[in-house]
Amino acid sequence: MYSKKVVALLFVFTLVCCSAVAQTMPSATQPPAPAPTANAVAPGSAPAVDDTLPIQTYQTRTNEVNVIFTVTDKHNKFIKDLKENQFKILDNNKPPRQIMNFSAETDLPLRVGLLIDASNSIRDRFLFEQDAAIEFLHQIIRPKTDKAFVLAFDEVWDLTQDFTGDLDKLTKGVKVIRPGGGTALWDAVFYACRDKLMKERETGPVRKAIILVSDGDDNQSRVLRQEAIEMAQRAGVIVYTISTNLSNNPDEGDRSLKMLAETTGGQAFFPFKLQDVANAFHDIHEELRSQYSVFYKPDNFEANGLFRPIQIVAESKKYRVRAKKGYYVPRQ
Repeated sequence: MYSKKVVALLFVFTLVCCSAVAQTMPSATQPPAPAPTANAVAPGSAPAVDDTLPIQTYQTRTNEVNVIFTVTDKHNKFIKDLKENQFKILDNNKPPRQIMNFSAETDLPLRVGLLIDASNSIRDRFLFEQDAAIEFLHQIIRPKTDKAFVLAFDEVWDLTQDFTGDLDKLTKGVKVIRPGGGTALWDAVFYACRDKLMKERETGPVRKAIILVSDGDDNQSRVLRQEAIEMAQRAGVIVYTISTNLSNNPDEGDRSLKMLAETTGGQAFFPFKLQDVANAFHDIHEELRSQYSVFYKPDNFEANGLFRPIQIVAESKKYRVRAKKGYYVPRQ
């Protein structure tokens, strides 16, 4: 028989062990902690950006490049009938290893983002710009093949009409915009490229473009200008800008609009009077149906996350080529 002292020690030891096991087991009534989720951007708010981290790269192919470009003569007339051998193409200062396709693209489906500045600074011209924008959409959008969305921005962006080919819905999306507040221009461009044009699922090749109507001033964005430009380049978006500054005195806003357009292969328009705004929309419409497309494999390609410059030059000096300045490759 065990002594009373031994039995007492065994009893204490058993209690200690049971207590330890109970502390390591989950409670039957305590639910498991939820898995962490990625940060989400609330509708109408500025996208959260950590300036200490690189912008995320979105890319579907790693070693194939598609460039859309425009050719004009000295009178700014579009030239639509040139052949591949009439151009010199350099990618990272070297000719492509293989050109897979070259074509005059006048009929590709369009994916268009119409971004309208609704800040207080453009209030006196707003109604005319609304009418011009609506007319532009009716001219360029073919309901069965093309899609557009309407995004207004003041201190935050507001998606007033998502992607659709329905012209009545697009018209309403423009008409509901009311001016007021500050200007978060770069947030709007960043969101339109990353969350709309980049993520829209497609079954074939399309042309992606943003038409931005603004004075170019920004006083509310959390995204930097360069971050917005880089996101447009990553998304393969051509940006056309129409300045609402009618003072005939170019300012910092105009310079920002020009930089955004030129680095993405688009064009910046600087109207001198309100009627010129409608003319700018018409010129963009014509250009989007008068472009070339080249699809190639670059030489000495490395998936290093760096920027690769592009140069496209017509053999004839009487022609001028406008294309994006380059692209970012994914890092692997």
